[in-house]
Amino acid sequence: MNTTHATRASSADSLAALPDAPPTSIRHIQPVVLAGGSGTRLWPLSREHHPKQMVGLLSNDSLLEETVHRLDGFSGAFDVADEWILVCGENHRFMSAELLRRGGRAARIVLEPDPRNTAPALTVAALAAASGEQDPILAVMPADHAVTDNAAFQLALSKAATYAADGAIVALGVIPHRAETGYGYIRVGMALGREGGYVLDRFVEKPHRELAEQYLRSEEYWWNSGIFVMRASVWLAAIKTLRPDIFEACAAAYRGVTNDASFSRLDAAAFDQCPADSIDYAVMERLGEDARFPGVVVPLDAGWSDIGSWDAIWEIMPKDHEGNVARGKVVFEQSTDSLAHSEGRLIACIGLRGVVVIETADAVLVADKQYAQQVKAVVGRLRSDHGAEVSDHRKVHRPWGCYDSVDTGERFQVKRIIVNPGASLSLQMHYHRAEHWVVVRGTAKVTCGEKSFLLTENQSTFIPLGTTHRLENPGKTPLEIIEVQSGAYLGEDDIVRFEDRFGRA
Repeated sequence: MNTTHATRASSADSLAALPDAPPTSIRHIQPVVLAGGSGTRLWPLSREHHPKQMVGLLSNDSLLEETVHRLDGFSGAFDVADEWILVCGENHRFMSAELLRRGGRAARIVLEPDPRNTAPALTVAALAAASGEQDPILAVMPADHAVTDNAAFQLALSKAATYAADGAIVALGVIPHRAETGYGYIRVGMALGREGGYVLDRFVEKPHRELAEQYLRSEEYWWNSGIFVMRASVWLAAIKTLRPDIFEACAAAYRGVTNDASFSRLDAAAFDQCPADSIDYAVMERLGEDARFPGVVVPLDAGWSDIGSWDAIWEIMPKDHEGNVARGKVVFEQSTDSLAHSEGRLIACIGLRGVVVIETADAVLVADKQYAQQVKAVVGRLRSDHGAEVSDHRKVHRPWGCYDSVDTGERFQVKRIIVNPGASLSLQMHYHRAEHWVVVRGTAKVTCGEKSFLLTENQSTFIPLGTTHRLENPGKTPLEIIEVQSGAYLGEDDIVRFEDRFGRA
């Protein structure tokens, strides 16, 4: 790689002074997962209330589960914290907690009252990590990226942690193999020679095609993976120096934090005053302004992708001999270089070239792979038309289980409801609808007005309009019921909650 170009002297001088080994007191890595995705570019599988980190795009595990498994078996000079830190929005808290539980990972979940981009999210995570006078090395990872080689990822992280322990802010950079206009880039400076790192010369914006091709030929520009490693104290000092407005707002919001089980809720009024900005804009692009914060780039060669579009999914997935990728019930006939993903129904593809077909229960996407980035524009049009398909799937996850809207019409709706063992819905009431419940599997404990009773398979009950009621699963197997709603209004906002174990009353 050509590294003969001039490098910022302040960064080079600061890095030259770094010691050969990390301080013995800094040997603790605190994983931080940023899970604030909105779910637009991978529609219809990804939705606003069920964004891509919660979807099994590459395997049966969600991207969030794959992220928390990324450090399984980590070994070396640093220890990894048993409890991770995850930052997400209020709407995603229960599903995130469930996915972490399924992944076997304990986590402190910090809830943003409203999204403010990645710089504030990392700042509140650093404040959480630094509580109790701790100063761990933060390994900051988006929840919705893909890595196909965990061993290579762990090696890069271990090298980055060595620089971070010495006080550097480290970015993991991916050496590009194509001219990519959808990624930001890092200009790489001189080699440091210790752990295979380089001076971080500067961050640059997503380029147009011709500039991306120049970057590729120069070998001086790497893709920005969005994965960063630094000590908590170093990040807090950098954000306080470079963006004091973000630091002060986050610090005020964290001072007012309230804890509810594994959830930490920031003070909403204080966080509302925080500017929205990314890690790149707020700090990484400005590292050269202060020599106290040297930047380092460590190469990441681990099959990384931000899988931000359907063509990126096609590129990273295993293909058949014709270059096709199939997930679910798919048949290809005389088709090449195409991607088909079925959530249920059979997809038969005949004579396709470079096409994406994505099937869900309530929407189907068909697109030329070259136009995969335009999915975001389609979502924007649906949002302006108030399309329900933007926010939720037909199957909606809840902290107690899930429901699937099987059929709907004027003045009625049919749902298939599954309640997890030991879980219960809130004690609630509806103003505009009555409900009929039929148990098809398991045992239900029903509260209806002043009465409480059990129902088993093939038994049913009626919940009159305006009656306080609750559905519980007292058993050890999932409870499944068919619910028929009837009334003048059937929206999910016609719920008055009186008691709720999930804090929604």
